[in-house]
Amino acid sequence: MTHDSPAIALLGPTASGKTACALALASVLPVEIISVDSALVYRDMDIGTAKPTADERAACPHHLIDIVTPEQRYSAAQFRTDTLRLMDEISARGRIPLLAGGTALYFKALREGISDLPQADPELRAAIDRDAERLGWPALHARLAALDPAAAAALEPTDAQRIQRALEIVELTGRPLAESYAQREEGGIHHRLLTLALAPSDRAVLHARIEQRFDAMLAAGLLDELRDLRTKYRLDPALPSMRCVGYRQAWAHLEGEDDYATMRFKGIAATRQLAKRQLTWQRQFRENWADLEELDCLDGALTGTVLERARRFVGV
Repeated sequence: MTHDSPAIALLGPTASGKTACALALASVLPVEIISVDSALVYRDMDIGTAKPTADERAACPHHLIDIVTPEQRYSAAQFRTDTLRLMDEISARGRIPLLAGGTALYFKALREGISDLPQADPELRAAIDRDAERLGWPALHARLAALDPAAAAALEPTDAQRIQRALEIVELTGRPLAESYAQREEGGIHHRLLTLALAPSDRAVLHARIEQRFDAMLAAGLLDELRDLRTKYRLDPALPSMRCVGYRQAWAHLEGEDDYATMRFKGIAATRQLAKRQLTWQRQFRENWADLEELDCLDGALTGTVLERARRFVGV
């Protein structure tokens, strides 16, 4: 299936103003927002994910928010399948898909295809988790290094989620991770795409925004939200939902590992590191995607610029 229907992609680091720009577009164009955020998929995780409010979500249709529980996993492959379907459905309604979010891996999977990797193996994954609990993740990192030195070299010894998945893939396929990732599905966007990327002209200003937003989350009840989640669901700190920035640090505080000040410091630092990684991905996209246009997210005229680019693109 191919067609010339327009779609808009709006990406950028955390606290760069994506939500405000998306809602501004929704006020003048018939868009439906597809969330490109690996944290917004989780139900009941509202404060720590900066999830759009009920009023914001009422302004236009939103998709891929609150679709799994914090106990479940949601992959880039699932995102790609869901999003390609949604884009076609939205266009068939005569509306415009607006892909908005900061999860770069999701954007990459959507535009470039995704590696043909084996599905998660619950038994193998449980065995890896048991070994990690007994030996520690650095020991599992060493195991990965023995099987696939290149894969281990790219990971921190404490990066539990990625070490687990790398071991799983290597043990299931019997080949290095790079070989598995080299086998990619064909990309599948059938739309004419406008890609706008937000980036700060001054990192210090973005860092100040991140600090203010994390403090606002704490004031809004992030710790209480996590307490409620731990009561409602069967959670552990190794789950992807609980490894989200903010929740990971709050979990350590509730377990008595860090005092409040340390938790706050680590949460802000981790969010800044997240923004740094997002901008690194974005720099790679800029090199590989000829259509990407980067805009200064600190420019006071940002919203107007986004509206002007989008209107010109769709021809209104």
